[in-house]
Amino acid sequence: REGRRAVELLPVAEDSLNGVRMIEYLAITAAWVGEKDLACEQLAIATRLPGNLSYGQLKLLPYWDPLRGDPRFEKIVADLAPK
Repeated sequence: REGRRAVELLPVAEDSLNGVRMIEYLAITAAWVGEKDLACEQLAIATRLPGNLSYGQLKLLPYWDPLRGDPRFEKIVADLAPK
């Protein structure tokens, strides 16, 4: 609940750098507490915004371990893969 509030308090429209970070942090937190639906939803939003999460970060950072194997997460990662 507090993570959602942080995203509301600092929307991307007001702060394009830190607002996106709040979305990313909410996705990480949701992943670690088992809320995979929320995590994938927020991750999809964050990856659509320029200059934020990269293929390498999603592929290698342990933050995303709880989502590995989830088809939604794997699709997000595949969409970011270098062509």
